[in-house]
Amino acid sequence: MKPVIPRTYFVGGELIVIIVEPAGIIWATKCLSQMNTYPSQSPFPASALMMVLDHSCIPAVVLIVEDEMVLRMRAVDMVEDAGYTPLEALDAAEAVTILESRSDVALMCTDIQMPGQMDGVGLAHAVHERWPTIRIIVVSGQLNLPHLDLPPRSRFLGKPLDAGEVIAEMRDMIGYA
Repeated sequence: MKPVIPRTYFVGGELIVIIVEPAGIIWATKCLSQMNTYPSQSPFPASALMMVLDHSCIPAVVLIVEDEMVLRMRAVDMVEDAGYTPLEALDAAEAVTILESRSDVALMCTDIQMPGQMDGVGLAHAVHERWPTIRIIVVSGQLNLPHLDLPPRSRFLGKPLDAGEVIAEMRDMIGYA
């Protein structure tokens, strides 16, 4: 079991101590609008408050990797229309940097052709190797791609993307938002 480490913040001239327990319970010394007072048998001071995180209410995060701005904006709109939270990257290097700094990405949608040292298929394999829980959609305007080698549980979609098809694939892969 992970140790519980308190975090202290100075907000609005007041010291706030936040403790996150492994069960998803957050203790804080200041009352926030979403928090309820916890019973007095708490191991924390009577002034401590608690909020239980409902992870099912937090939208899944989808990383869009596309170098063409208009196509990336359209993909972001599809992600938002599906109820997910979008992140954007212009190339594989930026995508890897984002993934190294976050642990909440559930799905990555990447174009095959993009600038940089790694294309979308290479990125898909690198992501599957390092972050096997992330689902992957690979897209391309070239519909005739012989011997496309994708990681397990990845999907290919041809451009132009159909919003209904993309949303259905995302929901099938990571569930409804």
